[in-house]
Amino acid sequence: MQLSFETLADKIRGCWQGKNIGGILGAPFEGYRQINDVKFYTQDLEKGLPPNDDLDLQLVWLNAVEKFGRGVNASILGDYWLTFIIPDWVEYGSGKANMRAGLLPPLSGHVENSYKDSCGCYIRSEIWACLCAGHPELAARYAYEDAIVDHASEGMYAEIFCAAIQAAAFVESDKWKLIEIGLSYIPAGCAVRKAVDTVIAAYEAGKPFTDARDAVLRATPGNFGIQHTPLRDIKDDYEYGTPGFDAPSNIGIMVIGWLYGEDDFGKSLCTAVNCGEDTDCTAATLGAIFGIIHGESGLPAEWIDPIGGKIISACVHPFNGLEIPTNVEELSDRVLRLIPSFLGRKACDILCDGRGFVLETEEELPYQGKDLYHPLTNGLGHPKELSIEELLAQSPYGVRFDFTTFYAVLDYMDEPYIKLNEPRKLRLTLRDSGLTGQQQWANITIYTPDGVQILQGKHFSMPLQNTYQYKAALEFDVLAEQFHNSKVDILIDVAISGRHTFGVVKASLYPAG
Repeated sequence: MQLSFETLADKIRGCWQGKNIGGILGAPFEGYRQINDVKFYTQDLEKGLPPNDDLDLQLVWLNAVEKFGRGVNASILGDYWLTFIIPDWVEYGSGKANMRAGLLPPLSGHVENSYKDSCGCYIRSEIWACLCAGHPELAARYAYEDAIVDHASEGMYAEIFCAAIQAAAFVESDKWKLIEIGLSYIPAGCAVRKAVDTVIAAYEAGKPFTDARDAVLRATPGNFGIQHTPLRDIKDDYEYGTPGFDAPSNIGIMVIGWLYGEDDFGKSLCTAVNCGEDTDCTAATLGAIFGIIHGESGLPAEWIDPIGGKIISACVHPFNGLEIPTNVEELSDRVLRLIPSFLGRKACDILCDGRGFVLETEEELPYQGKDLYHPLTNGLGHPKELSIEELLAQSPYGVRFDFTTFYAVLDYMDEPYIKLNEPRKLRLTLRDSGLTGQQQWANITIYTPDGVQILQGKHFSMPLQNTYQYKAALEFDVLAEQFHNSKVDILIDVAISGRHTFGVVKASLYPAG
């Protein structure tokens, strides 16, 4: 399948217009569990546009990709997040606090983060969908890197679901097929899928959207819509769950707007807003999907004209040196410039007549799974990257490091705490990157602060073979006899024999209690 430059550009502009429209439409009703009666913007937009925090977080990601290209990962995004993002509340604050304490993603998104299942990362999916237009599997991979900065589990699944749908929507317009594509990228038993299935069942049974809303709030209860309600005013029939468990029900509400809106842009977004809860997030995500499917040229002028494509930022430090686009046209142009280098020459046929490029998209949009071969057979020619299912099955305590000739995972195996005079086990796993095509040996030296020792010693050597699915694993015990600081930092130096390249893996453990 191919996308012309003109069509691609129209769809990318449509994505950001729809995102902006939905965020502004839903903003006044965010955080309330109620049935609304919204038919159009309720703000006086002639006095100026309100900021759209669902869009401007991604403007930071845009700057990161402009600098690091397709090599951008969770660690890089985490540094940008710490430097340029203003909010310090709930999941955003937990992720930032963890990274400031030395916890890398995915630990930063998981540890002591009660809002890891909330909505703060699925609202960032559009940048990956646009950069990976027509390539939902690649969009899902980058959505994963994004999500684990400050989310885990259901929050992460929600972003992957949205990114896959939106990337596929560049070449597929049928909503039922798109929903199935999104579901194919997330675990069958997760709560996000349960919420989507609950909405579909209500819709197919002919129930009104209010019944579908009630069903999804009961099936996957969250707390977002009662956060502003005093306990004395919470009605007995309100469903509420663990604080922060909000992504599944709000993804369900987004799907309610999509199905019950009968392919009408305004009705769809208003239906999502009228369900309450995280109204700017649900409407903005749905608006982006509509914008990709129909392009900017297919969106109603009555919704675009009051905003005029302007982008008002609220969550990005204004004096930070970033180049923040102020309108949809500039944002779209900058994304378009990145796509050829982001996707590579196999996906983009560059044209020399000034018309941009032709984009080659995936033939199979649902997730196809990874081709499997017999373990430990000749690994030449087989992909070394983890499959989507392997990626999502990774332990939230396993920190990944990508080095030139090998990959490393440091698995804390539990919360990152240590007690005095009690051995604390860590696991280091190494995999060949596929670059060299050679059998190798890894030499490992572990450095610890005074008063901390590795019970098995500090020097190790392991074979690093290039056979299929081969992993070299080392488990070692850390024993702290005294604490000199608020944490124990351990450096693991991994060098490859006969190679000048090396990698340093850092582990940070915190005194328990």
